[in-house]
Amino acid sequence: MGTSPLILTSFLLIHCLTLSSLLPTSSSIQISLGGKGTGISIGIGIGGPSPSSPSSPSSPSSPSSPSSSNPKPSDFPSCFLYKSYFVIQEFKKTITCDPQGITKTWNGFNICGQYCGFYCEAPPGYDNKTGLAVASVDFNGNALTSEKFGVFVQNLTELALFHANSNNFSGYVPFLDKNPYFYELDLSNNKLTGSFPPNAIQRNLTFLDLRFNTYYGCVPPSVFSNLPFAIAIFLNNNKFSGDLPSNLGYSPVQYLSLANNLFTGPIPSSIGHAKNLTEVLFLNNTLSGCLPNEVGLLKKLVVFDASLNYITGPLPYSYGCLKNLEQLVLAHNLLYGEVPEVLCKLVYTGKLNLSLSYNYFTSLGPTCWTLIKQGNKRLDVRKNCIPWVPDQRSSEECWWFAKKPKTCPWSSYTPCWGASSENTDSVSASDSEPLEAKMPVKGGSSRLGRKSGYRTYGALDGSPVPRN
Repeated sequence: MGTSPLILTSFLLIHCLTLSSLLPTSSSIQISLGGKGTGISIGIGIGGPSPSSPSSPSSPSSPSSPSSSNPKPSDFPSCFLYKSYFVIQEFKKTITCDPQGITKTWNGFNICGQYCGFYCEAPPGYDNKTGLAVASVDFNGNALTSEKFGVFVQNLTELALFHANSNNFSGYVPFLDKNPYFYELDLSNNKLTGSFPPNAIQRNLTFLDLRFNTYYGCVPPSVFSNLPFAIAIFLNNNKFSGDLPSNLGYSPVQYLSLANNLFTGPIPSSIGHAKNLTEVLFLNNTLSGCLPNEVGLLKKLVVFDASLNYITGPLPYSYGCLKNLEQLVLAHNLLYGEVPEVLCKLVYTGKLNLSLSYNYFTSLGPTCWTLIKQGNKRLDVRKNCIPWVPDQRSSEECWWFAKKPKTCPWSSYTPCWGASSENTDSVSASDSEPLEAKMPVKGGSSRLGRKSGYRTYGALDGSPVPRN
C-alpha cells in the first residue's frame, strides 16, 4: 500500500522543521570538510536534464540573491535543497582556482535553475514539488582546483552522479557509504595519486572512471568482485603495476580499459567467464605469457586490443568464434606460428580488422594469402617472418627469434561449431555476403550499444567518454 500524499507532506514538513532547528544560522554554520561526511541517506537521484531544458523540473520563483543572511527551509523547494545549499557554499570556499567563473553562479537559493553544474530531480518516492534534490553534478572540463571535493560529494547524500573530468582535484576519493544509490563516478584527468582508492569500490557503481591520474601499485581483486552492476571501468593512463587480478573475468563489466599502465604477467584465463565483455584494452603494458584460449568464449566481444606488450605463443584458433569482433589488435608482441585461417575468413567475410604487425608469424593460410593479393588493408602482417610477403623483418631478426625456446602450446581447439582448422576451407570472391557484427543489447544496457555508448578507445584521450 503506497504512502498517502498527506502523510508524505506532513513527514517532509516535520523533517524540514527539525533540520532547520538543528542547523545554525548562516553566520555561524560550520560544515566540516576535513573528515567523513554525514547527512540524510535516502533514495536515488538520476541525472536530470539541464536547468534550461523545458523538461527540467521548475523551481518556484526565488530571489537571485539571498533576501536574508539566514536562509530558511521555506526559501527552498525542499529540505533536501536547503541542506545542499550549505554543503555547496562550504565547498565553494575551498576552491582556489575557477578560471571559467562557474562558482559565481552559486549564489542565491535557486540551486536547480541557477547553479552551473548542478542538476535536480526528486528521489524515488518523492515528487518534484516537495522532494527535489541535487541528483547530478557535472564539472567536466571546468578546471576547478580543490583538495576537498571528496567530502563535498559525500555530503550531497541524494547524489547519484558525479562527473569531474579535467579538473585539478586532489585529496581523497569520497566515502560513499552515506550515498547508497550513487552509481556513476568520473574522476578522470585530475591530480589524484596514491594506491588504488578503496572508497571507489561502492556496490551500486555502474561507471568508474579513474583514468589520467597518477595512481600506482596493484589493482585489488575487489574491483572485479565487489562491483556487481559494473558496466564500464576505465583505469587507463595511470601507473598501476603488478599482475592483473586472477578474478578479472568474474566481473559483469562490458567496457574495460587497463591500457597505458605497467601491468605484468599474463592475461588471466578467467577472462573466459566475462560473458558481457564487449570492449577490452590491455595495450601498452608489460604483459607476458600466452594468449588465453578462453577469449574465444566471449560471444559479445567487439574490441580486443593487447598490442605493445610481450605476449608470446601461437594465436589461438578459438578466436575464430568471435563473430562480432571488429578490432583484434595484437601488434608489437612476440607471437609466432601460423596466422589462423579462421581469423582471415572473418576478415574476408565480416567486419574484422586484424592487426598482427611486428610479431614473428611465419606462415599464412589460403584465405590470408587471398587478402594480401587483394591488398586488403584490414589484415596487417607487416614486420613478421612470413616468406614472400612484402615488408617483413630481416632474416637475422627471424633467425634470432627462431632459436629462442617456445613454451606456449599450439591448439586448434575452437568452442564453436565449424571453427577448427580441419573444417576451414579457403574462400573466393563468390563467397557469402559479409557477416553482421551486432552487439547483443538487452534491457538497461540498450544505451550502451556501439552507436551510442561508452568507448574504450575514446577513453585513451583525456576528454569525457562519449555516451548518451
